[in-house]
Amino acid sequence: MRRRTKAPAAPLPQRAGIDPVRLRLPADPDGAWGSVRDHLLGRYAAAIGAERVDAMLAEGRFVGADGRPVGAEEPYTPGRYVWFHRDFPDEERVPFEVGIVHRDERIVVADKPHFLATTPRGRHVTETALARLRRDLDLPELQPAHRLDRLTAGLALFVVRPEDRGAYQTLFRDRRVRKEYEAVAAYAPELALPVTVRSRIVKERGVLAAREEPGEPNSESLIELLEHRGGLGRYRLVPATGQTHQLRVHMARLGVPILHDPLYPVVREDGPEDHSRPLQLLARTLEFTDPVTGAPMRFTSRLALSGLG
Repeated sequence: MRRRTKAPAAPLPQRAGIDPVRLRLPADPDGAWGSVRDHLLGRYAAAIGAERVDAMLAEGRFVGADGRPVGAEEPYTPGRYVWFHRDFPDEERVPFEVGIVHRDERIVVADKPHFLATTPRGRHVTETALARLRRDLDLPELQPAHRLDRLTAGLALFVVRPEDRGAYQTLFRDRRVRKEYEAVAAYAPELALPVTVRSRIVKERGVLAAREEPGEPNSESLIELLEHRGGLGRYRLVPATGQTHQLRVHMARLGVPILHDPLYPVVREDGPEDHSRPLQLLARTLEFTDPVTGAPMRFTSRLALSGLG
């Protein structure tokens, strides 16, 4: 079995907290690409246009392992590494700051605000918690141990050193992290709580909302009422599993969708975001045994939901 050759270190620094893209030129048994430009056009022209690819080549945006610009007509060499920075989309700044709940040599526990994505994805790239924390804390190797939905606020755990990342990610993968959430939703006096909701949730790529369907349950949430007033309730939500939008789906199923939810029970038309009406869902608590030190760890968000007044 052949060992994969380790890729060389990136010759480009991060931009705005974002790593450069690394491209390894693939095998070309049919000789389809005579030059590096030929391959880049075949790979990216459909997405950004041939003119933009040529402009990036002319600007020296593609570089080799030595950091020197790659010439458009350089012969194609399978296995060669090339790096570049994508053009970042124009992004409106999310007008809330990322709080720091805990920081040591291994981890950063952050209070992510509503509307800020955890990691770069789609049209959210530089306006993400990861990019902001890398810049603000001068931690270019910071990586997330898990992901918190963009519209959900609260605790997100990041790992400082690459060699520790797997240990913390495994905690979440193996469900060895106890998570508690809070939500504000309508108060339904006829709803018997606490209740454990189990269902099968399916989330299709490209479809905004997840759905429930018959079959073996793959999600479980404990839901209990903490207080109520003015027709609204404050709920504690404890997920035993981590399906996409699980808590939002389960609250909607009970007839008490989370306040200001744009997807459940009905998907609202896309439009400008109203930062004064955030989804009333907060990742309140993270609790686990540290996989490096063996110490018990418990963190509580310093944020508060506004929906109950």
